[in-house]
Amino acid sequence: MTTTTLPTSAPPASATRPFVVRTATADEHEAVGRLTQRAFDDGPYGPATDPERVRLLRDAATRARAGDLLVAADADRLLGTASLLRPGHGLTRQARDGEAEIRLLAVDTSARGRGVGAALVAASLDRARAWGVRALVLDTGARNVVAHRLYERLGFERAPARETVVVGNGVGRLVVYTHDLTRTGVLVRLVAPHEHDEVARLSVAAYAHDDDLSDTYRASLADVAARAAEHEVWVAQDRATGALLGTVATPRAGRHISPLGQEGELDFRLLAVSPDARGRGIGTQLTRFVVDLARARGLRRVVMNSGPRMTAAHRLYEGLGFVRLPERETRVVDGGTLLAFGLDVDDPAGEGRTRA
Repeated sequence: MTTTTLPTSAPPASATRPFVVRTATADEHEAVGRLTQRAFDDGPYGPATDPERVRLLRDAATRARAGDLLVAADADRLLGTASLLRPGHGLTRQARDGEAEIRLLAVDTSARGRGVGAALVAASLDRARAWGVRALVLDTGARNVVAHRLYERLGFERAPARETVVVGNGVGRLVVYTHDLTRTGVLVRLVAPHEHDEVARLSVAAYAHDDDLSDTYRASLADVAARAAEHEVWVAQDRATGALLGTVATPRAGRHISPLGQEGELDFRLLAVSPDARGRGIGTQLTRFVVDLARARGLRRVVMNSGPRMTAAHRLYEGLGFVRLPERETRVVDGGTLLAFGLDVDDPAGEGRTRA
């Protein structure tokens, strides 16, 4: 993973302006077609030269009749689009019986970096669930590596056995991704930009449920966008409903997220579980995820601070084998001394004791 630092100046207004994802109106179809062609022309394979391909890119009206033509738009313009196709329609290329398909996900070049693609894919997942299909499938060129990362971050899985379609003009064999909508359980993944506000609300609600929050701490909890820009913000998502249940923040590889972290340690912060999701083991799953992440990075210990009144969190950590590190309890926040906990990752059963 690469290291990303916060910008030294405020982003342009266009990068922070809110946008919505909705169904395109009929009078937008022509503009959606132009946006789609323009975005693909700016992609890794360059402008389309095959007339049939050009017609497909421009013919948004036919795609709208095939399912749901989604657009992301702000107050001024269209930013992106995706075609969600119903099962059995002639425009589908990978969908099997009972599967919906995403085709022609496109984000205008000037809108990239705003989370538009992630929001369109997430909306497609929500609408596919509402259709009652069992899976959402898509394909993409092998050189569309940015798109690959997006799909994987949102819970799609590569399906090599289904990669049988080969297209011309230098594209070659298409990569196939599927998202099984019948799976249950909880998925832990990186947050998507369009989810920052939801994670902010979840975090504030979780901490306010157990304690009185100062205005400063409340603002820090809610600043998910800044946290995700500098570090890693993970979410726990219900696979069946798509609901976000919890969150935790970790540093990017080779860095720390708090003054507590030392060489060879992974420190984490701001573990939060939605009050509505308590009792489902979400906090335990997120903590175990952090321990597995430390192990995968070759680190020897996981550490964190916790407020003195967060007794439920203390019981969770101690139940997983974490122990207090009193000699490292030197930070005072809002008048209280933060407790420190640690777990040696080579002691997954918690049978040993973390050393200072």
